[in-house]
Amino acid sequence: MDVEWRKSARLKWHIACVFHIVMKRMWQAMVYTWLRCGGFLALTVIFLNLLGGAAAAQVRIKDIADVEGVRDNQLVGYGLVVGLNGTGDKLDSAVFTRQSLIGMLERLGVNTRDQESKLQTKNVAAVMVTANLPAFVRSGSRIDIAVSALGDAKDLTGGTLLVTPLLAADGEVYAVAQGAIATAAIAVRGANASVTRGVPTAGRIANGATVEKEVGYQIATKTALRLGLRNPDLTTARRIAAAINTALGSSAAKATDPRSVLIDLAGRDVIEALARISELRVQPDSAAIVVIDEASGTIVMGSNVRVSTVAIAQGNLTIRITETPEVSQPGPFSNGTTTTVGRTNVQIDDSSDRKLGILNANVTLRDLVASLNSLGVGPRDMITILQSIKAAGALQAELQVR
Repeated sequence: MDVEWRKSARLKWHIACVFHIVMKRMWQAMVYTWLRCGGFLALTVIFLNLLGGAAAAQVRIKDIADVEGVRDNQLVGYGLVVGLNGTGDKLDSAVFTRQSLIGMLERLGVNTRDQESKLQTKNVAAVMVTANLPAFVRSGSRIDIAVSALGDAKDLTGGTLLVTPLLAADGEVYAVAQGAIATAAIAVRGANASVTRGVPTAGRIANGATVEKEVGYQIATKTALRLGLRNPDLTTARRIAAAINTALGSSAAKATDPRSVLIDLAGRDVIEALARISELRVQPDSAAIVVIDEASGTIVMGSNVRVSTVAIAQGNLTIRITETPEVSQPGPFSNGTTTTVGRTNVQIDDSSDRKLGILNANVTLRDLVASLNSLGVGPRDMITILQSIKAAGALQAELQVR
């Protein structure tokens, strides 16, 4: 009996092993077939969606904050554009253009003082030249410039800007501009009609100025720097400081106010530390704000806007009066006269089909927009409704009307 029991147990063990191997191979075959039929793609899409959803709300510090002291400087200059096809300033009315032209010719050795009254060219225009001098730009670098007509010139297309010094707020020359102007505009005039596309009296010159003087700022020697938030918020500043402390050390950064984060860089490589800090990701926070532009009917609402329980009804009384005159003619062979008979049609629309809607407490932006849209509210009426909700104290957000 003992021998038979052992044989039976051994047989059951072999059967179980074979069953396990068969099920394992079947499972592997099913997984392989599923992956070939698109399962791997679906798995990848799910993983990327989860990863994107987790990182979508986070942004890099370099995208929401600037290093204080690292900024552009504005430059401005006055110059002359020549080579216009009769579309320049009228020298009789643009006195500054005439004086500039005479002064430029005298510097080049041409005396026109005696013939000043005969200067009637329309191929010259006085312009203002502006540019932004980037931070850390070096002498000899090229920057873009913008050129705008100052007088009554009609078109700067095809003109060439003569050498123009560009000055900063301190009165020093930091760049010199010159080159052919590109306006990307079209202005065609005829005897009785004209067509204008774009702004022909303003243009740009790519790499049109050469930097002559640098703005000194030694960032590598700083022992402390401030990050300035573009959208001031205390919560965002605290999150930035926490992210920097995690990356550099527990006491490297401190939020001093809603706009500034102070970073201690003593004993550190400033450039390497700033490179690491700029790539850190944080989740920015923002206040609940509703911005209304009444001129264009534009409404922009932040995601944190909340509305307390409130009932909304919207409807306007519209009266439409239509006059349809009709001609009344007399019958044949009669002594009557043809006359005009007035017909007046009056229609009244009191928007009686629109109902009262109720918004529950703490509804989100999506619920608010959906509720107003369900009432058939247009942008103009929605502006009035939002102002009324704010006046009732139910709009938990700042309302800015521009």
